[in-house]
This record gives sequence, C-alpha cells and structure tokens, in this order.
Amino acid sequence: MKQQRKNAQTEKWVMCAILTAIVIVLQLLCTFVRVGPFSITLALMPIIIGAALYGPLVGGWLGLVFGVVVLLVDASAFLAVDVLGTVVTVLAKGFLAGFVAGLVYKAVEKLNTYVAVAAAAVVSPLVNTGIFFLGCQIFFMPTISSWAGKGESAMHFLIFGMIGFNFIVEMVTNAILCPAVVRLLKIGKKTLKK
Repeated sequence: MKQQRKNAQTEKWVMCAILTAIVIVLQLLCTFVRVGPFSITLALMPIIIGAALYGPLVGGWLGLVFGVVVLLVDASAFLAVDVLGTVVTVLAKGFLAGFVAGLVYKAVEKLNTYVAVAAAAVVSPLVNTGIFFLGCQIFFMPTISSWAGKGESAMHFLIFGMIGFNFIVEMVTNAILCPAVVRLLKIGKKTLKK
C-alpha cells in the first residue's frame, strides 16, 4: 500500500514535468503563430489536462509556467510600458486560467467527463482573456489609447483589435480538442488507478 502511494506520487511528478515541458514547447512554438498583435495560446490544453488529472494546484502551476514563458518571449511591448503591471497581469492570468479550470473540472466531473472538459476548456481561455482585459484596464489604457490612433476608442481597439479574434480562435481550438482531451483523461485515469 505504501509503495503504491509512492509510485502514484512519482508518476504524478513525472506527468507534471512532462506537461510542464509540453506547455513550454507549445508556447514557444505559438510565438510564431500570430493573430493580430498576439500569439495564439495552444498551451491551454495541457494546462487543462493537468488540472483535470491532478487538480487546481497543478493547473495553476502549469498556468504559471505558461505565464513565465509569455513574459520571457512575448510581452516586450507591455514590459516597455509597465514592468510590474505586465508581470502581475501575465502571471495572474496564467495561474488563474489553470487553477480555475481545475476547480471547474472537479465541480462538473461527477456529472460527465466530457461536460467537465468542455467547461474547463471554455473557462480557461475566458479567465486568461478576462484577466488580460482587467490588466489592460488597470495598467495600460493610456498606452492602448495611443495604439488605437485617432478616431478609434481605446476600449474598441482593446476588445476588437487586441482581444476579440484571438479569443475566438483560442475558444474554438479548445472546443475542437475537447474530445481528444477526454480520451487522454480516460487513459490517464486508468493508469492512475493501476
């Protein structure tokens, strides 16, 4: 019994390390795929998988890793404006996207695995984009106003120029990948039970 618990714990740490590496690689690759000024976030899927298999804290960890990669390779425009605001916004949006996805998955899992994955897959980009939107409101609106240019409001530019299409692509990507995630979770849970 003690050995089984130790093996399960070791397996959890190994899977967390693998998922961490996948998040890093996906986010690095995604910096080359841009929709408007931002790269598409494909790293949310391994974050959701980790959150579903191992809980909200693992989801939060994977989201935090995602945030660190974004800070290192894809946040220079915002870092030039406000370093603290950028760090707080990017790390908070990553951590909370994974953490809240884990909470939602655990809350809905008893009803149906597919519905739980779909809910987590919807909530994760919502939280990620929502925290980005709030961070922009708090730290960057004067700069966003200057980026918008004459004749366009800063809020219109933020929602439709910076967030809108990117968010839709992330949401659709997550929805398309949901069946594959459900299959991976079923395999992962069978392995965990052994």
